[in-house]
Amino acid sequence: MTDAPTTHAAPAAAIPPSGNEMRKRAIRAFVRNRGAVISLVVLVVLMGTSLLAPWLTPYDPEKINIMQRLQSPSPQHWLGTDEVGRDVFSRLLFGSRVSLVVGLVSATLSVLIGVLVGGLSGYFGGLLDAFLMRITDGMLAIPIFFFLLVVMAVFGSGLTQIVIVISLTTWMPIARIVRGEILRVRTLPYVEAAHALGAKQLHVITAHLLPQTIPAVIVAATLGVANAILLESALSYLGLGIQPPIPSWGNMLQGAQAYVWNQPLLALWPGLLIFVAVMAYNSLGDGIRDALDPGAG
Repeated sequence: MTDAPTTHAAPAAAIPPSGNEMRKRAIRAFVRNRGAVISLVVLVVLMGTSLLAPWLTPYDPEKINIMQRLQSPSPQHWLGTDEVGRDVFSRLLFGSRVSLVVGLVSATLSVLIGVLVGGLSGYFGGLLDAFLMRITDGMLAIPIFFFLLVVMAVFGSGLTQIVIVISLTTWMPIARIVRGEILRVRTLPYVEAAHALGAKQLHVITAHLLPQTIPAVIVAATLGVANAILLESALSYLGLGIQPPIPSWGNMLQGAQAYVWNQPLLALWPGLLIFVAVMAYNSLGDGIRDALDPGAG
């Protein structure tokens, strides 16, 4: 009598997680990162107070009152007054508008340029790739901050000029990131299948290639906002950015430098906000990167 052959059930094929499941994993991983969550809350508070600045500030941030100059914090002026009697608290809130707008708009434009250049370079390759990457390498070789100083000195200062100049000089790392991701995924089977089925090039790029670059681009964009805030603050501090009486954290630091020993709080508040905003964006970028890691969750 022979034993009946033993049958073993074939292991179920591994089913890749759906898009909803991946999003849930990313959200769980992000929420577990306390530093990233705190940074997000800080940035929401900064943006909220900047939007509500006209209703939260007790004084006109540009109104000069020499009779009340360099006052210490008091119930009337919560953070004191500056060198010409303007309310420091009001100027900080309105100054956050300038710094955050410059950071967000500059980073957005920089991402758009970087995605365009990197996407075209990675997808088409050949001479176009070589041409665009040589331009990118040439821009990376330029000392960006000194180039900004020259451009601002020639074309003048102002919010529009700062946004345009920063966005046109910070897109290169994003272009290289996007190009690398496009080169990685353009030979994958599902992309080749789309080509075989007759999909148009634009559809392949927008539907199959660019979505794969989103995690890396989001991380680069958050770090780009922090970099843009630092650049704007540095330009304004040197007198080539936002000009008084319009407040920005950078020109508030410039106005406080002559009083740093007898009125150190004048420099402390804008410097502290610059530090907090930059650290929050950097921490948020790190948290997003970790959450979007395939091994997260």
